Amino acid sequence: MADTVLETADRHYEASLEGNDVRLVVADMDGTLLLDDHTVPDEFWGLLQRMRAAGVEFTPASGRQYATLAKLFERDSDGMSFIAENGTFVVRDGKEVSSLTLDAAFIERAIALLRGLIEAGHDLGVVLCGKKSAYIERGDDVFIAEARNYYEALTIVDDVLDTDDEYVKIAVYDFAEVETGAAAEVDELRESHRVVVSGHHWMDIMPPEANKGLAVRQLQERLGVTAAQTAVFGDFFNDVEMFAEAERSYAMAGAHPEVKDIAKYLAPSNQEQGVVTVVSALLDAQA
Repeated sequence: MADTVLETADRHYEASLEGNDVRLVVADMDGTLLLDDHTVPDEFWGLLQRMRAAGVEFTPASGRQYATLAKLFERDSDGMSFIAENGTFVVRDGKEVSSLTLDAAFIERAIALLRGLIEAGHDLGVVLCGKKSAYIERGDDVFIAEARNYYEALTIVDDVLDTDDEYVKIAVYDFAEVETGAAAEVDELRESHRVVVSGHHWMDIMPPEANKGLAVRQLQERLGVTAAQTAVFGDFFNDVEMFAEAERSYAMAGAHPEVKDIAKYLAPSNQEQGVVTVVSALLDAQA
């Protein structure tokens, strides 16, 4: 357990096992539930059945598109809600529950800015994320392979602005460190919209009110679940709004240090199957 950093006893996940019953578990995907090879741990599927038997709802919450999440969980996704595209697109049983979209004028302005950064020497790949598909102009194998990790429905076009869809997000992949690269160059977009660093190389540009926390709160209202009955897991900045919606918030051992500071508890790493470990312990305690 060399990767696991559980600094103090009161923040160790075992300190969270007592209290109200958990009825909703929400987990980020990359760096959280998924292993480093972007697959769902085999042990998760038995845990999913156990959660259902105990009346616990499981919901993936990711910057990934819905099509990608649906494929990840196609083995057993009946009745599952998906918080996709960092909360801008929520789907349950294949039907849209809610969405937040970008207007055409803003998309044109943002794409123009990003194209300018590319011309100035930034090594970026831009993804315009629609409900039907994600759209890219950059066609080299390296970027396409990276984009396909997150966008199962991916369309290569000559001009992303010449597409027909409802758009929920613009994602940017910076081949350098995004936090000190592209994310530091888009302050004018932050004046009206939400820009969040969602990984070491990815940032997302979204409607101003968009975040995973809002989607979690809306899901709680639909299910009649309280924050005291909710557990959330994450590892990066696009997860922190979820932490405010749950009395049990867990940062993974490999999480960004600032994200660890915000979470109430610390969980083992994704490679150590921290989500499976903690949720199994919660169910054991409730049994």
